[in-house]
Amino acid sequence: MGGIYPPIGGAGGGLIAGTIIQWIAPEAYGSGVPQVKAVLARVPLVLDLRTALGKLIAAVISIGSGIVLGREGPTIQVGAALASQLSQWFPTSAEYRRQLIAAGASAGLAAAFNTPITGVLFVVEVLLQDTSSFSLGTGILAAFIGALISRQLGGGEFSIDSTTRYGADIQFHATEIPIYIIVGIVTGAAGALFNRGLMLSSKIFRRGIGLPIPMRLALAGLICGAIIASLPPDFRDHTGLRALLVTGESNTSLTILAFLVHGGLTLIAFGSGSPGGLSAPSLIMGTALGLLVGNWANTWGLIHNVKTYALVGGSGFFCGVARAPVSAVIIIFELVGNFEIVLPLMIVAVVSYFVAERVYPSSIYDHILTANGIDINSRSDSNSSLTNLRARDVMQSKVETLDSSMLLKEAIVAFANSHHRGFPVLAKGKLVGIITQTDLVRAQEKNLDGSTPISAVMTPDPVTISAQSSLSEVLYLLNNYQLSRLPVTIGRELVGIITRSDIIRAESEQLSGTIPQPRQPSYPIYQTRPPSTGRSKILVLVNNPKTVAPLMHIAGTIAQGQDYEIECLHIITVNRNRSPMETPVHSGKARRLLRQAQQLAKQWQMEIHTQIRVSHDTAQAVLEVSQEERAAVIILGWRGKDFTPGRVFGDVVDVLIRQAVCHVLVVRLDKALKPIGSWNRWLVPVAGGPNAQIAIQEFLPSLIKLGDKPQIELCQIFKPDQNSSDDKLMYADASFLKDRIHCPVNTNKIISNAIADSILDLANQRQTDTIVLGASRESFLNQAVKGNIPETIARQSPCTVILLRAANS
Repeated sequence: MGGIYPPIGGAGGGLIAGTIIQWIAPEAYGSGVPQVKAVLARVPLVLDLRTALGKLIAAVISIGSGIVLGREGPTIQVGAALASQLSQWFPTSAEYRRQLIAAGASAGLAAAFNTPITGVLFVVEVLLQDTSSFSLGTGILAAFIGALISRQLGGGEFSIDSTTRYGADIQFHATEIPIYIIVGIVTGAAGALFNRGLMLSSKIFRRGIGLPIPMRLALAGLICGAIIASLPPDFRDHTGLRALLVTGESNTSLTILAFLVHGGLTLIAFGSGSPGGLSAPSLIMGTALGLLVGNWANTWGLIHNVKTYALVGGSGFFCGVARAPVSAVIIIFELVGNFEIVLPLMIVAVVSYFVAERVYPSSIYDHILTANGIDINSRSDSNSSLTNLRARDVMQSKVETLDSSMLLKEAIVAFANSHHRGFPVLAKGKLVGIITQTDLVRAQEKNLDGSTPISAVMTPDPVTISAQSSLSEVLYLLNNYQLSRLPVTIGRELVGIITRSDIIRAESEQLSGTIPQPRQPSYPIYQTRPPSTGRSKILVLVNNPKTVAPLMHIAGTIAQGQDYEIECLHIITVNRNRSPMETPVHSGKARRLLRQAQQLAKQWQMEIHTQIRVSHDTAQAVLEVSQEERAAVIILGWRGKDFTPGRVFGDVVDVLIRQAVCHVLVVRLDKALKPIGSWNRWLVPVAGGPNAQIAIQEFLPSLIKLGDKPQIELCQIFKPDQNSSDDKLMYADASFLKDRIHCPVNTNKIISNAIADSILDLANQRQTDTIVLGASRESFLNQAVKGNIPETIARQSPCTVILLRAANS
């Protein structure tokens, strides 16, 4: 019966640790060393008291239950997290906060092995990779205190007692240098291959097995416990096994078994994401390899002391994994305390480093960060110039613009009411110029009349920058042309503006460790692809089970009328500091929504495409899919709540209205969610622009099929100072609809200064079911300060409101 306890304990411990990681401290996943390295490279990852406590508890439970990993990874992250929390309780400069985190990491490693010098050197060599910004005094003091407290609390050592066992036997002999080189080659190659195996194991657990984190850790604990239970008793006492290998008292079979078992179980434990370090397993595996080489050489009489090779083997393998030759030398020297071993350690560590770099470049920590979308090396190369960021990452996406037909006197008022010193000028949605305060001064010097259009005053064809351009290109254009702002464009579409202040802000955020990360593309995790039959696609954003049916009915009527296909899309967003490709997500809710959409489509005898994507940003993912699928229309819902100053509809809708190159239909459903078939009374304001025309001519004939007995009312609102007889467009639209559809079409002229209020009053009088509005990017977004008419109607009307922003408008 005793053999069943290790697997049960391992599975139970893994399940508990995994639950803590998933629900309390997601940052405690894995080793912890890569996370600390990223934070020290100014990547804005969470490192606080919650992380420290979650990591500590999860690591104690998982390692204590038999999962084969070391304690040094967790202690490094716990020490760094406590230091980070301290810097938040007692605010200090960003650079000193970084020094505190580095010192906390030093103390953590020193406490794990009772090796204070290694604690400092490991942080400098692996985590910081320089000493220019690290106060060695702070690090040494922290490492000393960490090792001292650990020793006083009975933390123990790495089970090496050089004085009583064999310290006096260690001697350096020049004739053994070739054997040390062989040890370096073997351990370096093995360490590099071990790194490759670790990354492969992680990939298999994340993508191949696909279990949630608690189940992955439980599975790893079960396997580790079952295997250890079937092995000799020495394997149940990791400390005793280390001592047995280091002293050279184990036989060849046991040594090979120790290497294979520790290697295999470490691969399983690491791949599952168990909280634990790799240094201790690396030292054991290297010790076994060194001992094997030493025994082989000893049979030929080539060496004097086999035990020395067990020690230098551990150093070589550790160096092959972590790529830290100095730390690899010092950690064994501190554990043994015999200077005679330093030269053998140096030979093995250097050879191991160069061999490992040839076999599989970069340390395991760099590979982990790269797999999660964080490239420390490129960040360190570009920290000063910010070349890792693009214009789109730091630009202001909410841009106030002026229309080219605006009069000079109106522009003067706009400048007086704004803190901006310049505005982009648009004509039909395209950037045609830029007007600044300098241009206004020149106009006054020329005594131009206030009724002069600003198109005669502005700077035409301004210098622009692509959204994909690097900040170095932005700085070059700003300096070369002596500009204070640059419009950011995609083609001729204005998507943002970037100023010198934005560059300064980005630099400040970098120094404080909160610099925004470059966007990563979304990642599809689920797709269904029936044969394509339509001439284009309607992309429906599916997020809410209550709105799936209305949105699908709208999409279905348009698809049948326009010969389009339907693509349903659900976006799962993840933290920007995690790679969409690597982050585990739950897709159960999303699949249920898509199945609901598919069932509706089957009722219409239609096949729809579906997909689920993981992304940092919902709007950007929708734009990516719309471009990939060449969508003609995007349909999405809007709640009509949560007003935020400076935003019209909200982040997602605003971005799609501004940047999508296809039609965009924003649907604000009525609160009662009237069933399809009762959308009978339609109110369509005629504004005279292309969007209203497209809404009436392309979409309205299909949309009225949502009602059993539809009737349409077209209305045109004139201000008191306008000529109300200019109603030809409204009657032309009415004539067009009467020829195309068989339902009543009425017209109505209203004279009022309050356009939005007039439409709302008319909708209430007629008990309207649906209002259809058309507007351009400018009228959607540029009127946010003055009072956006479509937004006001959509927010205040009790009925369903469909807002159309036509393509290229």
